[in-house]
Amino acid sequence: MSEWMTIWDARDAFFGGFLNTIKLFGISALLGLLLGALLLYLLEGPTNRARQGLGLFVDAMRTIPFLILAYLLYYGLPQGGVRLTADVAGLISLTLYHGAYFCEIFRSQRRVMPKGLIEAAQAHGFRHHLVFLRVILPNVVMTSLPLIGNQLIICLKDTAFLCIITVKEVTAAANSVQATYFIPMKAFLVAIMLYWIISLLIEYAIRWLGRLGKQRGFSHV
Repeated sequence: MSEWMTIWDARDAFFGGFLNTIKLFGISALLGLLLGALLLYLLEGPTNRARQGLGLFVDAMRTIPFLILAYLLYYGLPQGGVRLTADVAGLISLTLYHGAYFCEIFRSQRRVMPKGLIEAAQAHGFRHHLVFLRVILPNVVMTSLPLIGNQLIICLKDTAFLCIITVKEVTAAANSVQATYFIPMKAFLVAIMLYWIISLLIEYAIRWLGRLGKQRGFSHV
């Protein structure tokens, strides 16, 4: 019982780490989704050198381990004269890494999207950017919600790696408490519970968006 009291006494560390985790996850998830959508837009159309370069970027992000990318931005860039704070390096690495995955998720749904929808929009005089914003993007997002939900949870879990570059998030808070008071089991159980709470909120939001999509005529594949 005294160990749980110790955990309670260290609640400020957990609460601060929890808030920082939510901040990092929320901002990087939003920016990653926007980056994925932007990459999808730029990859539309005939293949050329620019699109090949973007494709290589997406493939590179998907093959590099996330921790190495975070190390590269935080420890590698200073050798080139660019210094980032731990939080900024973590935020950029999460955005780039998961933005590439979001792009690939969108591309997979774009490939199976009925061509008739696009042809109908073009027949009504929609230009390329309007076709993308009003037809392609809403469809690929709503039909890929389960995959987006999974990727968001992976993004949340990847924030735990950022403790390696001194970001003060949930895992760093749990590690600090267990190292100070030697209660690893309970400290990490609290961390698991906090990640679980955020994951449940993500799942609830995805289900709500799915119901909203069905009401508006979108269907999942």
